[in-house]
Amino acid sequence: MNHAKLVVALLVLLSFIFPRPAKARGQELEKPNIVYILADDLGYGDVQCLNPSRGKIKTPELDKLATQGMTFTDAHSGSSVCTPTRYGLLTGRYAWRTRLQSGVLDGTEDPPLIAASRLTVPAFLKQQGYTTAAIGKWHLGFTSTLPESVTASVQKKAGLPAGARIIESPTTRGFDYFWGCSNARTMSGLIENDKVIENIEPITMLPRLGQQAVRYVNEHASAAKAGKPFFLYVPLTSPHTPIVPTKEWKGKSGLGDYGDFVMQTDAIVGEVLAALEKNGLAKNTLVVFTSDNGCSPAAGTEKLEAQGHFASAQLRGYKADIWDGGHRVPFFVRWPGKVAPGSKTTQLVCHTDLMATCAELLGVTLPDTAAEDSISWLPVLLGRGKGMPRESIVHHSIHGKFAIRQGSWKLEFCSGSGGWGKPGDPEAAKSGLPAVQLYDLSTDIAETKNLAAERPEVVAQLTKLLERTIAEGRSTPGAKQRNDISVVFQKSDAKPKRVKNK
Repeated sequence: MNHAKLVVALLVLLSFIFPRPAKARGQELEKPNIVYILADDLGYGDVQCLNPSRGKIKTPELDKLATQGMTFTDAHSGSSVCTPTRYGLLTGRYAWRTRLQSGVLDGTEDPPLIAASRLTVPAFLKQQGYTTAAIGKWHLGFTSTLPESVTASVQKKAGLPAGARIIESPTTRGFDYFWGCSNARTMSGLIENDKVIENIEPITMLPRLGQQAVRYVNEHASAAKAGKPFFLYVPLTSPHTPIVPTKEWKGKSGLGDYGDFVMQTDAIVGEVLAALEKNGLAKNTLVVFTSDNGCSPAAGTEKLEAQGHFASAQLRGYKADIWDGGHRVPFFVRWPGKVAPGSKTTQLVCHTDLMATCAELLGVTLPDTAAEDSISWLPVLLGRGKGMPRESIVHHSIHGKFAIRQGSWKLEFCSGSGGWGKPGDPEAAKSGLPAVQLYDLSTDIAETKNLAAERPEVVAQLTKLLERTIAEGRSTPGAKQRNDISVVFQKSDAKPKRVKNK
């Protein structure tokens, strides 16, 4: 054996004796572009392919997306309303760990809910070489300064005027670029980065968001192909109120303005996906489509149901409620060549899981002080069947009522809906309904039979799990963290049960 062959043989032998450290799962994959599209108040049953027997709205683009990737049928927003869900999505942490214990932010003069020191998904991805952008509705708080010619009273009536400056805009929370609005009530103020650039009619916001998202893809295609991937977060303003379909969509659904607006939303998603295809980016782009919570009763759900359309499908409740109709949402993921087309999973996932998924994909370990409630769904997505799949999840309603899910068991700490649904909690308590509700979703997806009295041991087990999840400041392995305030999870007219960090 000559010298060269001897060296090779020794190297091979040493590689078996001293193997190189294994790469973190996902590290061998290319860095994909990531496009995360978040509809606003789109119900689980509003997507045709998820609700074929009780859904009457045509959603061809979303139906096609489902055939191209994986459908998660047990996906949940972090809350049954807007602001807390968005907080959880961008931080990997439940919003009830913050000062926001119920409701949503006003949107124009609330200090940011995301602390400046907290790692966000876009900030994390920037550290990994990504360009980041948010195009759409923010609703996570900022303050502003007005032009000298505008008084505060005028602002309160008309929203943010052109020329207003945004203090602590999304560009201070990890995004290189922001284009959109504060929230649905003040969407007339169109913001670019840290300035209101013009005032527009709400009916034009959705199509313009679509155009801007397409423009962003077009402008960043070359850089993405050259090894500079992008994260594009597209929180749409639809089909949230004001329900304002444009002229070309009026009457398309046969179900009124809401059905038309859902169809227009579906078409906007199609435009963004088409831009990826046109620019040759579809293959190396991970696309997620979902919603921030369930369909709102303000959409006219009673009338829609009379017409045969059930926006929550077989689920009980709607937006704001603790029942699954409030927070179980459509969730589709496409990544050509990596994710099996037309696949489905019943794996439990939450919007808070995005950061851990990105970290595993990129082979990076997150610090203990970040993403405390984030669990990667990458193994499920890639069909590896390993990792740490989510086994439990905490739900939260508009009135700050809690529920905890583990396996098929779901325990709710309120007598009624926890939100806007009937019966509301005061009404339910007055009528003598129990203070907690326990459902077995494997046999009772519609949450109709309360098993709390029959299964006290399950009630006790899940109560302890929630207490531990709150007290440890996280629901994932790692060092204990502090909640921003002490958290009350068992609210009543008597003595609320308050849990402090251990």
